[in-house]
Amino acid sequence: MEDVLYLVHRIPWPPNKGDKIRSYHILRHLATRYRVHLGTFVDDPADQGHVPELERLCASVCARPLSGRQARLRALTGLVTGQPLTLPWYRDRHLQAWVDETLAGHDIRRALVFSSAMGQYLPEGADTLLRVVDFVDVDSDKWTQYAASKRWPMSAVYRREGRRLLDYERQLAANSHASLFVSPAEAESFRGFAPESADRVHALNNGVDAGFFAPDPARPSPYAPGTRTVVLTGAMDYWPNVDAACWFAEAILPRLQAEIPELQFHVVGSRPAPQVRELAQRDGVTVTGFVDDVRPWIQHAAITVAPLRIARGVQNKVLEAMALGQPVVATPQALEGLTARPGEDLLLADDEAEAFAACVAAQLQAPRPGLGEAARARVLADYDWTRNLAQLDTLLNQPAPAAAHPAAPLADEVPHGR
Repeated sequence: MEDVLYLVHRIPWPPNKGDKIRSYHILRHLATRYRVHLGTFVDDPADQGHVPELERLCASVCARPLSGRQARLRALTGLVTGQPLTLPWYRDRHLQAWVDETLAGHDIRRALVFSSAMGQYLPEGADTLLRVVDFVDVDSDKWTQYAASKRWPMSAVYRREGRRLLDYERQLAANSHASLFVSPAEAESFRGFAPESADRVHALNNGVDAGFFAPDPARPSPYAPGTRTVVLTGAMDYWPNVDAACWFAEAILPRLQAEIPELQFHVVGSRPAPQVRELAQRDGVTVTGFVDDVRPWIQHAAITVAPLRIARGVQNKVLEAMALGQPVVATPQALEGLTARPGEDLLLADDEAEAFAACVAAQLQAPRPGLGEAARARVLADYDWTRNLAQLDTLLNQPAPAAAHPAAPLADEVPHGR
């Protein structure tokens, strides 16, 4: 087996949130074809115990602790240097030393970077190293979206991060042999931001473990008998999910309870932010925090909702619910990049409270026949990990042309206001 360097911004195990699901499946795929040298961060102390599992899978592992407090202090240096704050947030001299030693000590000709922040660890001007970057989402545009929903001064900080991070993303893409994004829509968006690299930008769709996320009549319900429940799942410290949970509980649920008084709303996901925990004080709202298995909560709910108003890339929460044959009501933002057909595989509702409530109420009162079955069929057809990751093999086995590495900074060809 040949060697490959794989750099990931968050430990790819356990696969319990969106980016970790993708990075984990990529790791498993790589490990069947290469000797993997994995460099990563552990931002949750509870995940430290999973490092031995990765060591059994990889040729070598460097898993560095990432303290949120220290990372925030490091990030502030970006205000002085002019860099995006994301880069010093993930900067670690021990990881850099490990990368340098690993590249020097092994015949590594391929490197896969997961998340743009990890691109800073690759050596400059190493034309013999084939570089593939999985950006996943256009993070710079996500920061710009966040700015619109924040007050000053954070709006200014987020807007700056969007501008500076786009500059870095463009330079990283120009210095790479392939740039990957989680959906065709996300890839096309980045081509517009970075036209100089458009011919090396590709979509690599996510997948779903359809065997694991399969309906099971024997699976017990976590809900009280007779309960009619709407569920939202996801990592509840992630701002778009926090916003979605609060918006649904505060603006949509009361409208639904006026028609269906017994309706309950369950927010299921790890590390709920303070705003999410406070929702549990509302009538009919339950915030579970971490659960060992999300499948019963999805399968036995009447509807899964994805009321996201800020979103990038593919929402795994939607795909998992679809795989379980569950009716899903989602905003347009939550469906970006998905091949699901509104009205056939799931239900699309505007990101306006009255319209979203009306769509959920209609499904609760007169369920559309065959919706769940069509949803699962769509996942089986379009979201198979093995089939989708085959494209990665092609990209990692291409020759590494030396001409792919411009040394000079790129001209600012794209307006930052976008």
